Amino acid sequence: MSAQKLKLLSFSGNTKILHLSWMAFFISFVVWFNHAPLLIAIQQTLGLTDQQIKTILILNVALTIPARIVVGMLVDKFGPRITFPLLLGVSSIICFFFALAQNFEQLAVARFMLGFVGAGFVIGIRMISEWYPAKQVGLASGIYGGLGNFGAAGAAVSLPTIALMFGGDDGWRYAVALTGVIALIYAFIYYNAVSDTPKGSTYFKPKKSGGLEVTSKGDLYFYLFMNIPMYAALAVLAWKLSPSGVSLLTAEVVQAIYIGLFALYFYQAYHIYQVNKEIFVKAVPTIHRYKFKQIAVLDLTYMVAFGSELAVVSMLPLFFFETFQISAVQAGILASSFAFMNLVSRPTGGWLSDRFGRKNALSICIAGLSIGYYVMSQITSEWSIALAVLASMACAFFVNAGCGAVFAVVPLVQRRLTGQIAGMAGAYGNIGALVFLTILSLVTTETFFLVIAATAIVTLLAVQFMDEPKGQMAEILPDGTVQMIDVN
Repeated sequence: MSAQKLKLLSFSGNTKILHLSWMAFFISFVVWFNHAPLLIAIQQTLGLTDQQIKTILILNVALTIPARIVVGMLVDKFGPRITFPLLLGVSSIICFFFALAQNFEQLAVARFMLGFVGAGFVIGIRMISEWYPAKQVGLASGIYGGLGNFGAAGAAVSLPTIALMFGGDDGWRYAVALTGVIALIYAFIYYNAVSDTPKGSTYFKPKKSGGLEVTSKGDLYFYLFMNIPMYAALAVLAWKLSPSGVSLLTAEVVQAIYIGLFALYFYQAYHIYQVNKEIFVKAVPTIHRYKFKQIAVLDLTYMVAFGSELAVVSMLPLFFFETFQISAVQAGILASSFAFMNLVSRPTGGWLSDRFGRKNALSICIAGLSIGYYVMSQITSEWSIALAVLASMACAFFVNAGCGAVFAVVPLVQRRLTGQIAGMAGAYGNIGALVFLTILSLVTTETFFLVIAATAIVTLLAVQFMDEPKGQMAEILPDGTVQMIDVN
């Protein structure tokens, strides 16, 4: 397969869907990170403390973990054509709320709620899986992810300039509000320009809502176990907001959150059981079975790949600043090379998966990621800056390629559940970022990189238990007949 077969310069058929979808994802990331390049101006206007700024950063990712699960369910049930515009439209309103905030409390609530827009990625993955065959879905998903993720960089480059153009203490408000206007306008554009499937194709939906459908009792227990880290991650976030962290919440409130998360887990477990209780009565026909271990491996892989990416992008400017004693601006520019690799690496990871096999591509990317982080752990002030940047870019290539390789597999597990599978993998990416950043707060940067490398080696072993997608998967048409969908 070649990139030419995707006809990337065209704006018709599935290429039109690809371009419209990555732009929707791009805009969702601009909205999600519209505060980051404006934090200094926001801090000065509202007189925020450094601790309050750190709290804003924590709150920006807090809701994204459960949001990706919820949005995955919504897109599987209602389709991308409705779900993406709804996400952008609601986010635009919250964006206006953030722009109009007059104190820290209003900022904090708006930022927490805007974490929901970070789930936009999940929607496009389901859309791409509907419009591209298995032999092209890896590259198409990689292009979608690579260009869409660039929205964070787009916000960083454009919004400070826009704020200066408006001028004054409220320049940042106009810049933030403008991203909300763009999201609202594009919501209408997307809804009127796309369809969930090519003409004549069926959009397969889950039989029940409330959780993933699994096909064996063992997989049900495995699924319930894999949900625990998501609640644990939210508990860690609550701890960071407690008196032991940034003191935004009282000890009593945090204790209530812990109890609430505990209760919520069992509430979700009950719904998952309701969705899957028939497996205790009769066996699922062989033709409709899939293995949950496929999803578990993808979750762990994305936790290491995307989780480490988010963590390293957050700390790399300071690492370069302290290691090489350069200016903060220079350090930021050099560190940005890590994120910029997304444009090339994600599509490459998807292409490798299409070309050389899903399992092989994941193994190559995770092995390269492990070696890359080991090399980065050896960077000292004695290195030349050029060599250090080259090492970080080489590591970033495998990190981002690994993200592309993960989502080259997601649509090939079970079509009607693609949104939920993508949502769970995406949530694990945020869990990884939280885990790695928490580790960074406790150890040296050298140990931090070594921990990621070691985690990657364990993940590489887990990948070897994944089955290479092959043959066909079965979905049931509305009239009750079975349709077979090629997965290789």
